Amino acid sequence: MDSGTKKIGLTPRLVSALYTEAMLLADEARAYFDEHGRDDRDTLAPMLRVGFSCESLKVTTRLMHVIAWLLTRRAVEAGELSESQGLHNSRRLGHAAESDMVLVAQLPADAQSMIESSIELYARVKRIDTGLDAEMEAGSPANTLLKRLQASF
Repeated sequence: MDSGTKKIGLTPRLVSALYTEAMLLADEARAYFDEHGRDDRDTLAPMLRVGFSCESLKVTTRLMHVIAWLLTRRAVEAGELSESQGLHNSRRLGHAAESDMVLVAQLPADAQSMIESSIELYARVKRIDTGLDAEMEAGSPANTLLKRLQASF
């Protein structure tokens, strides 16, 4: 099996669990920022309201990047994409801007919880995405041995 079709150690069960978590968090975030969060935002000082809105967009961006990445992993598992297609830069976990934790600390508790949950989920998926590179580089034991032999001559 060449590296274009090599299977990565990411299990369908893990992808499914992460997908469920991401979708639930996305739904909670939508409900909060569209409904209850509006009342919370309206109680804030003008500059904090702007920060609140920016942070809500960051939450949404993080979650959409995670969901897109998980859908790619599902497509690879289903055979709709090869592993090398799934690892193409355009299908990797997208960049999400970091939250301003000084600002976050000044927001309502529910907003803080949403923001922190999205940061934590994104960080976990980022570690997995980064780990896929290491798995692909490791390759098969035969290729590793061949590379070591070539390097010694």
